[in-house]
Amino acid sequence: MLENYALPIAMFVVAYLIGSLSSAIILCRLAGLPDPRTQGSGNPGATNVLRIGGKKLAATVLLLDVLKGVVPVIISHVLELSMVWVAATAFAAFLGHLFPVFFEFKGGKGVATALGGFLALSPTLALAGLITWLIVFAVSRISSLSALIAAGLTPLYSLWIIDSINARWIILATAVLLIVRHRSNIQRLLAKEESKSG
Repeated sequence: MLENYALPIAMFVVAYLIGSLSSAIILCRLAGLPDPRTQGSGNPGATNVLRIGGKKLAATVLLLDVLKGVVPVIISHVLELSMVWVAATAFAAFLGHLFPVFFEFKGGKGVATALGGFLALSPTLALAGLITWLIVFAVSRISSLSALIAAGLTPLYSLWIIDSINARWIILATAVLLIVRHRSNIQRLLAKEESKSG
């Protein structure tokens, strides 16, 4: 019985370790820049790296963070794991980004890595979330608000797009964690202090 779970559990651990590779921290170190957790918003993500390292470095961070979600899930598909374990793999990579074992468990908010995981899990689901983000951002010009609304609606989209009930619960857990990680942004939004882009 345990043998049946050995590969999925191993994949879960691998995905978590991949997610724990904080591209923002690593690339800032390689570029001779300060740890992004000590600068700007304190978030090791592409938006904060944009402030301290410029567009090219931020774009690279964004790409790598998305790939951290994509790659483990694609491997899970190749290994023909069930939908719930594929979703669990995406969740593990997301958890690694939030709580990276290599960086004192102090990670980012996970939007890009969650998007990458959803993209490989279900391109339709990821597209629905991305379109939501783009629409809200086009109207509000506030990145955090766009992420919060997209995260909140993605579990609803999954009801029509994802067949596995257990996979839907994992998607919901991802959305809840995304929202919790944006609690400081929520406070600023309520106080009408959140900055706009563009």
